Amino acid sequence: MSLEIFLIVLAAAAMHAGWNACVKVKLDPLLAMAMIQFTAGIFAVPALLMTGLPRAEAWPWLVGSLMLHLGYCIGLAEAYRRADMSQIYPMARGSAPLLTMAAALTLFGERLSPLQFVAIGLLGVGIMLISALGRRRGTAFDPVALGFAGFTAVMISGYTLVDGLGARAAGDPHAYSAALFVIDALPLIAFAVLRRGGKPALTAMRPFWLQGAAGGLLALGAYWIAIWAMTVAPIPLVAAVRESSVLFAALIAYLWLKEPLQASRLVACGCIVAALALMRLA
Repeated sequence: MSLEIFLIVLAAAAMHAGWNACVKVKLDPLLAMAMIQFTAGIFAVPALLMTGLPRAEAWPWLVGSLMLHLGYCIGLAEAYRRADMSQIYPMARGSAPLLTMAAALTLFGERLSPLQFVAIGLLGVGIMLISALGRRRGTAFDPVALGFAGFTAVMISGYTLVDGLGARAAGDPHAYSAALFVIDALPLIAFAVLRRGGKPALTAMRPFWLQGAAGGLLALGAYWIAIWAMTVAPIPLVAAVRESSVLFAALIAYLWLKEPLQASRLVACGCIVAALALMRLA
């Protein structure tokens, strides 16, 4: 991974943390996720008109990604309903690169150096520590919330691999990304409206469409960059650098959402920074 790609993926990580913070507005997390997904799809329509549809080999990957993204959004929304962003976000994102690395190496023949192995492992440890130290004092871990966070991590690993391989099969990562966001726009909002009731859901969402549009733009940019990067760099490395978004998420949760940031979490942040430095050295 070149320095240029590394820095671009790091920027995508910051954008990813930003759209996750938009989910924590004063709205049902499922409805917030649905708004973000829907507006991202709307923003992707002009791009799809410019790129055209990806070639036929990419469509099985797109359908698989659609199902995995739907599971991811539902799992993340349910986890956010039960616990703070500073706890759930690192738990979901932290285990995902480890799962992605294992699958990419064993199933799809990706290759990493020993130092890159160490870097990804250190990143996972740092991220999981942030989650363990992110709960409010006097509160216990909610096993249901952590269960949803674990489910979300599996979905993240799944769609990361599917989209990385799908974009390579498409021959044009931009056409693949545009098509993915467009077809991804409707299923979640349809599910949310059916689950919460049509009129009550739309009434609840109405005051938050500006935040939803901001989150949609951030989500579109963040994952579009990641999909492109996975066509020019190893998928496990892109996935790992992308999960450094927990550093930005911790800062957002502290400054904007007023969630606690204990001094002990600086050790975990140090692990993540060291892991990123190791990736560059490797």
